[in-house]
Amino acid sequence: MNVQSISRPLSAIETPWLALGIFEDATEPPLAVRDLALGELIGRLLASKDLAGGLGDLTPLLGPHAPATDGVLVFGLGPQARFDAGAAYAAGVAVGKRLAGKAREAVSVVLPESTGQAALIASALVEGLIVGTQGPGLRKSEPSRHPFGSLQLISPSSDVPEADLAAAVKRGEIVGQAVNLARELTNTPPSEKPPTKLAARAAEVATAAGLGVTVWDEPKIREERFGGLLGVAAGSEEPPAFVLLDYRQGGDRPTLALVGKGVTFDSGGLSLKPSASMEDMKSDMTGAAVVLATMIAVAQLKLPVNLVGSMILTENMTGGKAMKLGDVLSIRNGKSVEVLNTDAEGRLILADALSYAVEQKPARVLNLATLTGACMVALGTKIAGLFSNDDPFAQEVLEASRLTGERVWRLPLDDDFKDAIKSQVADLKNVGGKWGGASTAAKFLEQFVGQTSWVHLDIAGPSWADSDSATRDAGGTGCFVRTLVALVEASLRTQ
Repeated sequence: MNVQSISRPLSAIETPWLALGIFEDATEPPLAVRDLALGELIGRLLASKDLAGGLGDLTPLLGPHAPATDGVLVFGLGPQARFDAGAAYAAGVAVGKRLAGKAREAVSVVLPESTGQAALIASALVEGLIVGTQGPGLRKSEPSRHPFGSLQLISPSSDVPEADLAAAVKRGEIVGQAVNLARELTNTPPSEKPPTKLAARAAEVATAAGLGVTVWDEPKIREERFGGLLGVAAGSEEPPAFVLLDYRQGGDRPTLALVGKGVTFDSGGLSLKPSASMEDMKSDMTGAAVVLATMIAVAQLKLPVNLVGSMILTENMTGGKAMKLGDVLSIRNGKSVEVLNTDAEGRLILADALSYAVEQKPARVLNLATLTGACMVALGTKIAGLFSNDDPFAQEVLEASRLTGERVWRLPLDDDFKDAIKSQVADLKNVGGKWGGASTAAKFLEQFVGQTSWVHLDIAGPSWADSDSATRDAGGTGCFVRTLVALVEASLRTQ
């Protein structure tokens, strides 16, 4: 799909399809069309309350309406007072989904009116449009979405410098494609992405983006003393893999390490999940997919930063060599862990990955994991839990999430949660008691980062959508690629 920006009045443009946003509380047509016949039509429809501007609302006006030759799609932006990058992204997804249902040669979208945030809104809108044109139906016999031949973002106002608009649109295209990569990997059937195959795919796309890549096989993993990973992988016929990604374009700037959980299918092991709870467990590798996608986006944006990533990959199965309740595993940093629930496997593999990450002496470590159902009980399915040992770092992640509209809430990591993971036979046990499961899991992870500045995002809820909506597809969401890119960009303004 050819994506470009255009700065000129709508009267000077001709396009097959035009998408135009209106605010929920609008009483007049947008400025861009106010002097056109299309503006008169929209004004009448607003007056008769036949147009709705709620976020996700879509109203097609078929037939020629200059400057569109085939039709106009009026899309809702929500309340103007609350319009931000998150709303722009959601609106873009809705437009992309609706118009990509048929093959279209070209689609033009008008940049909504904003107050001093035109570049931010333009990028978010394009991100959403790109995401909306790719559905979850990877194996359908007939495609349900068709990327446009070309996508134009039109700024009718001269208030936005053309160079700034072009840069924002290019950024939006890169980030949107990165989100789609994370979604594609998450939605891939589990039999098609065992750890070694996923590692090979990651190496392929990372190398193409200019990242440094190293892949560890099972003998190397054993040599490096990844006891948690080997314990979880023991029940599967598929060997584990560990992917290291490297991007160093920041000179003497500090290094941020990203760590992603990559359980390519989670049966629960001998602590077997109910069948219904396994249906979406191909998504238990979302954290690893988000790390890969973020690293690729940063490389394609050519940001002058130092960023390393790791994807720790395994299946959690019930084979004859599967770890048993009561087994004790030795993690890379030397700590021993008593396994009392084999379905609490994510923290075991992350313990190895975090131990390795901090040994490399990055300034900061951030891990993402579909870690606990307890976090979903606490926060629902659309909000991630954030845990940290560093208040300023946590605040930076929260600010990046607010900038993108991805929702995060900080949860406690108090010292008393450590009591719940004390073992009688080992240094730690891998589950706590009945209460505070998200916090006890995070407290477990904290034991493997030492004094390094660290943030843990429990993305179990927002990583997957059970149902379709106007602004989101069912399946993998690619959550927090957008936030992590914004976090990396923000670091350039503060260092």
